[in-house]
Amino acid sequence: MASDVRPDEDGAAAAPPGRPRPPGDRVALRGDLRSALPDAAAAVVVTALVFAFLWARMESGASDTVAVMPFMDDAGTYWMYLLSQAFGWSGLLWAWGTVMLGLLLSGPRPARLPVSRQVLERWHRTTSLTTTALMFAHALMFAAELVRYETKVDWAERLWVGFADSFVPGWYDSGTGRVAIPIGQGALYLAVPLGLLFYVRHRIGANTWRRLHRFVIVVYVLSVWHTLLYGTNVWYGEWPRTVLWLLQLPVAVMLLLRLLRPARRAGRLGPPGGGVARPGWWVRAAGRVVVAAVVVGLVVVVVSGRDGGRDRPARPPATAPHAQETD
Repeated sequence: MASDVRPDEDGAAAAPPGRPRPPGDRVALRGDLRSALPDAAAAVVVTALVFAFLWARMESGASDTVAVMPFMDDAGTYWMYLLSQAFGWSGLLWAWGTVMLGLLLSGPRPARLPVSRQVLERWHRTTSLTTTALMFAHALMFAAELVRYETKVDWAERLWVGFADSFVPGWYDSGTGRVAIPIGQGALYLAVPLGLLFYVRHRIGANTWRRLHRFVIVVYVLSVWHTLLYGTNVWYGEWPRTVLWLLQLPVAVMLLLRLLRPARRAGRLGPPGGGVARPGWWVRAAGRVVVAAVVVGLVVVVVSGRDGGRDRPARPPATAPHAQETD
């Protein structure tokens, strides 16, 4: 029997005529948190598999992390750093999935979907919640590793150093991390409010929520940028880095299709002056041109192999993450 519940314009399920809308946004959040449990369990399994893979590579001497930082050639000592890496990679995978689901829902609608639109919307919400949790776990384990590392100061100072280096923008002051870590922090601090705003969309207004939700793509771009800058497993200009670039191609293509053929009529570009103020029309047109240029750029990067990776040095550097704090 066909359901009489249809999605409204802001992506939520509209209540059938004569039936009141659920009164509490908290109920919706609690429901999604329950629905996210299988998704979160899958993320934990994937994280454990990535952790085991990274551990095995470090034990075998094939770890790129050790090639970048030879002092870390001890999986038993640096297991929290490995776990931080594992959470980061599973978080990026889940971010890729939730962005692809969001673009599928907001772009051209396929004639046939493997599941109902309501199921895809629920998957989009639950994967978004799981992604945010994985991002936080990634940062938390990085902080825990820094706390373990700072052995020359008392525990209160160690906890502050670990927290500040991981969660305070601009505090970490060593090497590439001076740029890469604030970018990752920006992704995390944007992901939390942008993800949770869905559950108060009826209070702030569907149009306001819709405009803010567009910035989710910024969270994803910052996450990928953080990984390309600081992910030691894709540090060098070799195939893992190229694969990471390649995975961004479907995201860019889906985003371009979503801009060219949005699901909502109000989002379509139309001719200049056709109901849209000229500055707004030019901004929308420029956005489409920029995304098209990104698609071309990604193809060039993948085909040429010039992906910004570093050359593997003949002799590994002997560097520490940063100088330990002293009293």
